[in-house]
Amino acid sequence: MHLTKHHGLENDFLVALVDAVPADASTLAQRLCARHTGVGADGLIFGVAHPDADIEMVLFNADGSSAEISGNGIRCLAQALAEARGITEGVVTIAAGVGVRRLELKPANTPNTVLVSVSMGQVTSGPPLPELAELQRPGFRILNAQTGDVGNPHVILLVDDVSAPDAELDGAALEQVWMPTGINVHFLAHSAPNEITLVHRERGAGVTAACGSGATVAATIAHQWGLVGPEVSVVMPGGEATVLVGPDAVLVGPSVKIADIEIAGPTDATQPAPEKVSHG
Repeated sequence: MHLTKHHGLENDFLVALVDAVPADASTLAQRLCARHTGVGADGLIFGVAHPDADIEMVLFNADGSSAEISGNGIRCLAQALAEARGITEGVVTIAAGVGVRRLELKPANTPNTVLVSVSMGQVTSGPPLPELAELQRPGFRILNAQTGDVGNPHVILLVDDVSAPDAELDGAALEQVWMPTGINVHFLAHSAPNEITLVHRERGAGVTAACGSGATVAATIAHQWGLVGPEVSVVMPGGEATVLVGPDAVLVGPSVKIADIEIAGPTDATQPAPEKVSHG
């Protein structure tokens, strides 16, 4: 199996353009995404044929669970598809668990990088929240909270300083106590006019450097709260994305190709296979 590795603001993915998703895809994702014993990534994406789009995205988190959408992952798949077609700019359509998304690619000024605009769709309300007092944690104060959904569920927690919460511990505790079935937990601070700062813990992956779908939901909710206008800079540990808030929210950010990887032998995760990596 041939893979390419990409990252969107340091949120990294392995991408395989295949005829069909392997039967052992979940365990394969766990093995290949492992940071110390595999290639290492936040998720594994398979790109397969789809009748109503250029390609379909089938995404598995690092723990082997499936995910409906990833704002960073879909940009990485778009870059892999564009490279396979020998293009560096243009429009592609990608089907996901949330429907077909339109992506526009443009060359960037840095090597192996494209700038991708993604039509993320409508941000709707997420699952109901407990009372604000029930969400409070020692060491920091939650000023406001709201859930949102852009095909996957998110909770946005407004705080004074995103460094006060422990994104892993506090995020996991909030998820486990409130929604053990899984939700992406984001801590948001209003850092400047039309700018927010975001740290987060994603279900199935843990703390990541960036979350594109979370940035989309967070910017939309911050706009609803009156903190920012309709064009929002979202600053995350891995870098900055732009969200254009509207009925069809648009996420703009880079995708960077890191390497080509050949997985030799069977994909069955019970049979370890050597990996050959070519950086590019």
